[in-house]
Amino acid sequence: MTKILIVDDEPDILEFLQYNLEKEGFDVQTAIDGEEGLIKAHSKIPDIVVLDIMMPRMDGFEVCKVMRKDPKFDNTIITFLTAKDEDFSQIAALDLGGDDFITKPVSPRVFTSRIKALLRRHKSTDSNSLDQIIKIADLLIDKEKVMVKRGDRKIELAKKEFELFCLLVEKPGKVYTREEIFRKVWGTDVIVGNRTIDVHIRKLREKVGSEYIKTIKGIGYKFEF
Repeated sequence: MTKILIVDDEPDILEFLQYNLEKEGFDVQTAIDGEEGLIKAHSKIPDIVVLDIMMPRMDGFEVCKVMRKDPKFDNTIITFLTAKDEDFSQIAALDLGGDDFITKPVSPRVFTSRIKALLRRHKSTDSNSLDQIIKIADLLIDKEKVMVKRGDRKIELAKKEFELFCLLVEKPGKVYTREEIFRKVWGTDVIVGNRTIDVHIRKLREKVGSEYIKTIKGIGYKFEF
């Protein structure tokens, strides 16, 4: 069974989320604050952790930072519960190593769907991360040959366009902040203009297809199919 840990200081929310996930067959633990969450996470390594941000004793950001430093949680998916349109919190959550965020209030159907989507994405990433060839939708990406094909059509990409595209494709659905893209594709020692990412995204959409690369307003970009 997929193990899920929910950490939130509101008992009503914990009960609500736990009930709906258990109906779907998940093994669910709950914790009322960050410290309790870490204790339970260590005792029973979860597949997914759902973290509220504002909690007493230890907030969700601190829990995420601790977990991302511990190799035991390398395969644990971390998603945050954030307020709607709370751009700062959403960006910070992703920068700290969170995989996604779910905005509150959330309906039971949407919540369970997002959890299932995270699991599907994680399985896809596990199967593709060590491969030199990634097949997704009607795309084929060959890392060794630095080549992208859509159907029978070969797509010519510049080096940074290819690196950016691979970053997005390897974790479908994951939202990458602009800062994270700069860090992973260009590195911390390279200074580039503010429009660099926008230009590369525009070129990728022109060459690969605009339907795959989505803009998350105020945050960044993701690959979706």
